[in-house]
Amino acid sequence: MNGKTQALLLKILFLLFAFNTLTLCIYFTAHYKTSSSSSSHRKPTSENRFPFPENRRSSKPWPILPSYLPWSHSSTVPLRSCEAYFGNGFNRRVDLLKPNLAGKLAGWFRCWYSETLASSICEGARVRMWPERISMSRGGERIEEVIGRKEETELPKFRNGAFELDGGDTVASKERVLADEKFLNGFVPAGEIQSHTMRALFGSFRVVSGNDFDCQEWIEEPVLLVTRFEYANLFHTITDWYSAYVSSRVVGLPNRPHLVFVDGHCKTPLEETWKALFSSLKYAKNFSTPVCFRHVIFSPLGYETALFKGLTEGINCHGGSSHELWLKPDIQKTARLSEFGEMVRAAFGFPVDRQVERPPSIHNVLFVRREDYLAHPRHGGRVESRLTNEQEIFDSLQNWASNHRECKVNLVNGLFAHMSMKEQLRAIQDASVIIGAHGAGLTHIISALPKTVILEIISSLFRRPHFALIAQWKGLEYHAINLSGSHADPNVVIEHLLRIMTSLGC
Repeated sequence: MNGKTQALLLKILFLLFAFNTLTLCIYFTAHYKTSSSSSSHRKPTSENRFPFPENRRSSKPWPILPSYLPWSHSSTVPLRSCEAYFGNGFNRRVDLLKPNLAGKLAGWFRCWYSETLASSICEGARVRMWPERISMSRGGERIEEVIGRKEETELPKFRNGAFELDGGDTVASKERVLADEKFLNGFVPAGEIQSHTMRALFGSFRVVSGNDFDCQEWIEEPVLLVTRFEYANLFHTITDWYSAYVSSRVVGLPNRPHLVFVDGHCKTPLEETWKALFSSLKYAKNFSTPVCFRHVIFSPLGYETALFKGLTEGINCHGGSSHELWLKPDIQKTARLSEFGEMVRAAFGFPVDRQVERPPSIHNVLFVRREDYLAHPRHGGRVESRLTNEQEIFDSLQNWASNHRECKVNLVNGLFAHMSMKEQLRAIQDASVIIGAHGAGLTHIISALPKTVILEIISSLFRRPHFALIAQWKGLEYHAINLSGSHADPNVVIEHLLRIMTSLGC
């Protein structure tokens, strides 16, 4: 390249740099003037305040998940197929208040109904919540502060108008009901749920005139409203996590929403995961005045997920590869639980974009223990034993592992009640084999890697299919030792484990 050519290229680069700089200066100057002008002519209200100041415009992005498949409202998803059971069957839309196409300021409200799950995911714009019209305890307290508090005090009771929708100029001065009994029976049926809080919430909704819709506090970013029941039990909480995740995907949120708990439960260690999965967290009673949402989503109850319904409905689904299902859909296979398990791991910073490699000659065997802990205000602190000689079994396995010569076996003591959620997930991720008595801690297998093997010890008093189903829906190898009582023979447990280790090449 000669000198003239070099000089010409330098001039071109300089001119491009100067042009780019000038463009940026014009943009930011104009943006500042527009902001200043609109601020000076606007009433000094707090309509544009975001009541999560520490998270202003900080919705977390969705992580890239290897098992992710698109979510849709397609009516082609077959009824009671695996896709429909695991949340991709919310395809019947009903508009309770349609958007104002004339461009006038007003709200809208619609629901997406799943005939397979008999529940709805609803969403709306310009919705106002009145905390004073919701009767329940404040929520979010330390458990030690509320020992003995009754459960009915923690569950919400909604007065008429607890939630309101801006009807714009389509509504006269007199408010009207948003969801009548016919709609509730058709789209939010109570089913076997005795206290269906979301049905009661929708029943409290009123559509009001735009002239009467005023707020001192606005939330600009999408918010997910969740009502929890058994909030301290991992299995039931995971059903709520899954329902909240599905709701966010079904309505197509570009980022993870903020959360508002519409219940009065106290804090538990499981809040750590709620905060990791979503953008932020508040309790409804944390708001001292009416609060308005630009976009709000209402998550179905955890009881209405496949995880819970599968205990009685017999959902015949098997785990499959998302890549294979994308190329060749199969109504009896699902990758949704694998997708969600990756979501949980990604929320805590674990890599999900590549397979975690385990040394072929070293295997972690995770023994999930049942420990005493204070679960909720009405709990005595002692858990019901499902394996009366658990310590004996652990000691026997530890002795067996230390003398195993074919390969190195590390027996991991899964004292989950004394571990952070990230530590629990790391133990799950690093395990070649997960063993334990029937108990909520085994629900963690949702986040297990694809080749993990599950060995469940089942008391005759607790012969329930929770974890066999999750393993099946994840495509994990599963084994069970069914006891005649609640006492296990250590030799029998070791024999089962030895066969599993042999199958792993150990």
